[in-house]
Amino acid sequence: MTAAVGFTLAQLRYFVVAAEAGSMTAAAERLLIAQSAVSTAVSNLEHELGVQLFIRRKGKGLVVTPTGERLLLQARELLSHALDVAAEARGGEGGLSGPVRLGCFVTLAPFVLPGLLAAAAERHPQLQIDIIEGEADELDRALRTGRTDFAITYDLGLGPGVARETIASLPAHAVVAADHPLAGRGTVDLAELAHEPFVLLDLPHSRDYFWSLVTATGITPTIRHRSHNYEAVRSLVALGHGFSVLHQRPATEDTYSGAKVAVLALTDEHPPLDLVLARMAGVRQTARATAVMDLAQELLTGSQQS
Repeated sequence: MTAAVGFTLAQLRYFVVAAEAGSMTAAAERLLIAQSAVSTAVSNLEHELGVQLFIRRKGKGLVVTPTGERLLLQARELLSHALDVAAEARGGEGGLSGPVRLGCFVTLAPFVLPGLLAAAAERHPQLQIDIIEGEADELDRALRTGRTDFAITYDLGLGPGVARETIASLPAHAVVAADHPLAGRGTVDLAELAHEPFVLLDLPHSRDYFWSLVTATGITPTIRHRSHNYEAVRSLVALGHGFSVLHQRPATEDTYSGAKVAVLALTDEHPPLDLVLARMAGVRQTARATAVMDLAQELLTGSQQS
């Protein structure tokens, strides 16, 4: 006999929304119900489970307790699978429907997301794909808290317990101004550039990776500029502020500055960076998330985005 469960899916949903919104009032506005209904549901959930899910700070909103953080991941997973159960009960009429939470590494987003979202809209028009863009640490946290079902990212900064499926291995390339003396070569050894000023894409983990590639030449370059913004790096290079090392390569060599860059393949051997589908190991994916993961794999496997 299946044991009775004293809490409801509605209580879990209200708890998740309150945790995301940071206050009962904001949660009520999102749910279009009275604040008292949210507060009562969460209080009843705490009473049923015998735990404290929030620290309530008067006038300062809610802080999720460590117990609440653990429940948050499980609640999101349970609510997602409840949608699958409902769809299965209806016989899958109308195809897959409902939310999919997708994380994407911030510099990959303009290269990966437009095509993926267009293909998903055509193949699964009733899916609602919510995007979280971030750097490696942000995506790792989003996976662990259940804010994303899976992420498309580089294999950088992902901690233990995160399962990775490699879909492409991407070589780095050097970027110089279009009027640089080496611009017409097409290829370059990094040692030929390492003595010049360096423009660094300054994202956690990424910066260490790019720095290691250049210093592997035996030369420690001078960093003239740092930027978190991929296009800012390209524009700085285009205007002659130095060279850079990147992975993604736009379809155009134009930059936001109006000047152009030249892309040079590296002749010396450097380890490529894996593009991966990342998800929490041991967490069963919904049919919706699996469909989008399969589509991403189909579109990006063997990709030469660099």
